[in-house]
Amino acid sequence: MAEPLFQRLVIIGIGHIGSSIARALAAHPGLVGRLVIADTTPAHLKRAEELGLGAEYFADPSEAVKGADGVILCTPVGSFAAIAEAIAPHLQPGCILSDVGSTKQSVIRDVSPFVPEGVHFIPAHPLAGTEFSGPDAGLADLFQGRWCLIVPPEGADAAAVEKIEAFWAGLGARTAKMTAAHHDRVIAIVSHLPHLIAFTICGTADDLADETRDEVLQFAASGFRDFTRIAASDPIMWRDIFINNKDALLEMFARFSEDAQSMARAVRWGDTAYIEDKINRSRKIRKSLIDIKQA
Repeated sequence: MAEPLFQRLVIIGIGHIGSSIARALAAHPGLVGRLVIADTTPAHLKRAEELGLGAEYFADPSEAVKGADGVILCTPVGSFAAIAEAIAPHLQPGCILSDVGSTKQSVIRDVSPFVPEGVHFIPAHPLAGTEFSGPDAGLADLFQGRWCLIVPPEGADAAAVEKIEAFWAGLGARTAKMTAAHHDRVIAIVSHLPHLIAFTICGTADDLADETRDEVLQFAASGFRDFTRIAASDPIMWRDIFINNKDALLEMFARFSEDAQSMARAVRWGDTAYIEDKINRSRKIRKSLIDIKQA
């Protein structure tokens, strides 16, 4: 039997993604020798233990990481700096520190100053998830066939990068490497902007007069229901994402706003050719997603 990729792996934060990693590891035995779970929320830690998601459980991440050869940060990105500062003195040389955050320039900015000499920091971002949160929301097959982007800082240890790629591949994900700046621009358009729009549309509906709002909920068509699914996502996580990727997000929002104004003008003036072209181009994007099994 092959040696585990990590003898002692610590997951810090046992929410939706953290618990999905734990469940995926249980479904793929042999990747990790001993799984350790740390969470500062007592209810989350208790529930994780009830579910049997790990072998050890700690309320203090600093205690959890002692002796670990792998650590994955699975909390909102706004918490990373404080966690990195707290665990840094307890990370052993050779340990690989990674994460699952949806922003990467901010993660590298916040975590890198605290990474001790001899510890390898290899950020990653699995492009998977649902609107649900907490230990019960984990899914063993969440990463199957999905992308995980690996974002090594300049000068990162090649062997550590390969190990993180192998880890995610072992959970069923496809991996690709890119720079932090490129990652943040790509994810701003495919994830962050759609969430911003969904939160805004649902907020607009909620601001309507009571009678109209009730009818919006009662007669909601599938389009609006899709927005409400996205808008049900964790508010702390998305607050942190928006603030920490604001430059790329605002750039994409400005582009979207210009395009939305152009579509509004086409509707106002009955420019059917423009409207049909936009719809047809959108249909092509949807077909492409289906073709590559990312729909």
